[in-house]
Amino acid sequence: MANISLAVAASHAPGLIGMFDQAPEASRKMVASAYGSLTRQIREAELDVILMVANDHMANNRIREYPDFVVGMAPEHRGPAEFFKDWLGCGEYVLPGRPDIAEKILNGLNRRGVPVSATRENLNFDDNISVPVVKTGIEASGVPIIPILQNVTVPPFPDQHRCYEIGRQLADLIENDLPSDLRVGLFATGGMSHEPGGVRDFWIDEDFDNWFLGLLGNGSHEKVLSEVTLERLDRAGIGGTGELLSWILVMGAIGERPCDVLGYTAWDKWRCGIGAVSWDMTPAPAGR
Repeated sequence: MANISLAVAASHAPGLIGMFDQAPEASRKMVASAYGSLTRQIREAELDVILMVANDHMANNRIREYPDFVVGMAPEHRGPAEFFKDWLGCGEYVLPGRPDIAEKILNGLNRRGVPVSATRENLNFDDNISVPVVKTGIEASGVPIIPILQNVTVPPFPDQHRCYEIGRQLADLIENDLPSDLRVGLFATGGMSHEPGGVRDFWIDEDFDNWFLGLLGNGSHEKVLSEVTLERLDRAGIGGTGELLSWILVMGAIGERPCDVLGYTAWDKWRCGIGAVSWDMTPAPAGR
């Protein structure tokens, strides 16, 4: 029986790489500390594969044919896509994939009533995958990844309740469909409050971000699902804050576990609230 050995989430603003040295010292320290903690946790978890649940910034799908989820099945994943290299300010990376596991995820979710598409071609990665990969040094770890790109841009797309249920289906798939003793990591990479290209492009809703992190820290998934609605996400930034649905999907996969808020900062030139969390995936004692 495969098991979820790591569950984390972190913002992916592009400026975290190319503009990192320009940020205020306090912001740099928070990001270094939070991503440093994620780096250690990934290394110590001794993972066999990481499922990276990220949003697609309309770089891989046509607007009239926009699937809710796309699974990357390539044998290796190269990034960033050519168009984004200068914008991100990071070098190229190559990560091993796991086509065998990706195929099981594709088929298993579809069997469970979750419409998912997939491609064996290399996906176009921008900050959605590139920032967490670079900031945590996943490439050096050699751990294979499977990107799962989520539509949170072109409505209609799954709301918080549906994303949570999809997470539950993913957990069932991991437990019952994947190879025995496989150690799986879940990494949600959606950003926090931001409104890319909107009238509030450089505005960050710090009150919302801290409220959201507080909900996660308090551990009540019921409260998250009742209060973090699509409407509330839009009030904190149309077209951007909805990326937090990837965090809610991971929450559905792991159930109610203690959540450690690793930090938060907001610098307007990053154009996105920056936060990170990790969930305690320590197995419950026998008999509980």
